Amino acid sequence: MFFLFSKSKLGDKPDYTLLTIILLLLLIGIIMVLSSSYVWAEYKYNDKLYFLKRQLLFAGAGIAAMFTTMNIPYGTWRKYAKGILFACFCLLLLVLIPGVGMTRGGAQSWIGVGAFSIQPSEFMKLGLIIYLALFLDHNQKYITSFKQGFFPSLLLVFTAFGLIMLQPDLGTGVVLVLTCMIMIFVSGARLSHFFGLAILGLAGFAFLILSAPYRISRITAFLNPWEDPLGDGFQIIQSLYAIGPGGLMGMGLGESLQKYFYLPEPQTDFIFAILGEELGFIGGTFVIGLFAFMFWRGIRIALEAADQYGRLLALGIVSMLAIQVMINISVVIGLIPVTGITLPFLSYGGSSLTLTLCSVGILLNISKSSHL
Repeated sequence: MFFLFSKSKLGDKPDYTLLTIILLLLLIGIIMVLSSSYVWAEYKYNDKLYFLKRQLLFAGAGIAAMFTTMNIPYGTWRKYAKGILFACFCLLLLVLIPGVGMTRGGAQSWIGVGAFSIQPSEFMKLGLIIYLALFLDHNQKYITSFKQGFFPSLLLVFTAFGLIMLQPDLGTGVVLVLTCMIMIFVSGARLSHFFGLAILGLAGFAFLILSAPYRISRITAFLNPWEDPLGDGFQIIQSLYAIGPGGLMGMGLGESLQKYFYLPEPQTDFIFAILGEELGFIGGTFVIGLFAFMFWRGIRIALEAADQYGRLLALGIVSMLAIQVMINISVVIGLIPVTGITLPFLSYGGSSLTLTLCSVGILLNISKSSHL
């Protein structure tokens, strides 16, 4: 217990408690990727370890990125924030070019060659957090002004959101907007401005849903998935069929039935459903508890950061991860419609896992200068 709440000297060491939680979640993720994917991997690639090998590669690259960013003073990002944001916007534009962007799952969200690719929207999430923290820090005294503080922040955020929606990728766009709204709110923006934005946001969200038939079908499937059990409601139903039999203790690691071609590609968005089936309520609660503990440590780091830029940067990273976790698990247990958001540290993926680990590396560096 002393290890969990021990204090390190200011500017000396990172938060080892947070680092331990991150590595533990990553280890659980690797185990669950293997358990959930080997059936599909053997069928499609004739190699049970296909997804595991790639996930280990992604995790290795992500850990290297995490320890690199952990040892770069977070103030350094202030100097390069504009360049990082510009590069992220260029990537978002590049992915929209026919022949350059790769389409998967109905969204033109990838750039790459063959099986190796990157997802520019993942880079934009971190790049925008880095720049917005700088912008809000520099314009703190103007944030209560709609013209000088609030509107310029919104213009930046919704420009990025608009480019992401052209792919289209509503799930990632929602994570980006909610994260930035939290940062803007905490920096001191007026509630009246947010009320007006909320009205416009609801109208815009309704338009986005009504403008794409597949989004409408996702909503109706969420409300009553059994109305179309072999179509739009299939994923939600199969996810619930996985979680339900898990019970208290689970069916045992590797004993899932839903991964046998019932739940489509269970190693990605619905990996928590397989975890619930195999490890039960106890296993699922343990993982959620690790996430909650990680967010608590992250919020403490943000509150105790040495300066305003560090506080906003840490808050943005923690908010981004917390929103992704809440959305993903809510989808898996049928609380909200399917969004396509992965579960941080656990879901199979390259850009998502690598950028997530890179982000928490920055958070760990901020913890070095926090009064924990």
